[in-house]
Amino acid sequence: MSAHSKPSRLPAAVVFDFDGLFMDTEWCEYRTVADAFEAHGTNLALEDWVGFIGTTDHPHWADILEERLGHSIDRSVWVPARRLAAVKCARALDLLPGVIDLLDALADAGVPIGVASSSPAEWVLMHLGERELTSRMGTVVTGDEVLRTKPDPALYRIACERLGVEPSQSVAIEDSVHGITAARSAGMSAVAVPSSLTVGMDFSHADLEVASCAELTPEVLGAVIATTTP
Repeated sequence: MSAHSKPSRLPAAVVFDFDGLFMDTEWCEYRTVADAFEAHGTNLALEDWVGFIGTTDHPHWADILEERLGHSIDRSVWVPARRLAAVKCARALDLLPGVIDLLDALADAGVPIGVASSSPAEWVLMHLGERELTSRMGTVVTGDEVLRTKPDPALYRIACERLGVEPSQSVAIEDSVHGITAARSAGMSAVAVPSSLTVGMDFSHADLEVASCAELTPEVLGAVIATTTP
């Protein structure tokens, strides 16, 4: 480094979404719900589902199916069966490209890491724990802790508060449009890493869009903040 060059700026913290970012669990959610629809003689088009990704502020899939059918289904059977199928699907998934390398690089750089997910704690903590990732997180904030999930900014505000950082100096990494909206509304910079279900969606409100976490480093994330704050 020359005497006149500045050291790379690092984010005060990086807060990750979970579903669709650590693993392609959004595909498991969609596929298992679509299977339940097909078992009842109808279909759930992807375009009818993608608007729900990143938030829990939407009708339950069983409500949608019953409205479609014009009669009730046996929820005591179908809801837990669908959930079990989603868990089985998700447990078989690999971590998405670049996730571990980015977590390692952030840890080496001393940048605090957190998770802010609209999903319930039981789901998020189960998958983080099974992949021995829980201890890497400075905080894990989940949908059952807030009145409204993304696109409401509450999850990200809580994560920054628990990490003891200013949102304006921190970065969120997201795979959904709702998530980017939540992070920006919380005052954070936001990086979009679209999943297999959200690729092609309009992420123009993100500060940066990349194909995978393999394209991200602490310095790249710091540069995102440098371009959005003085």
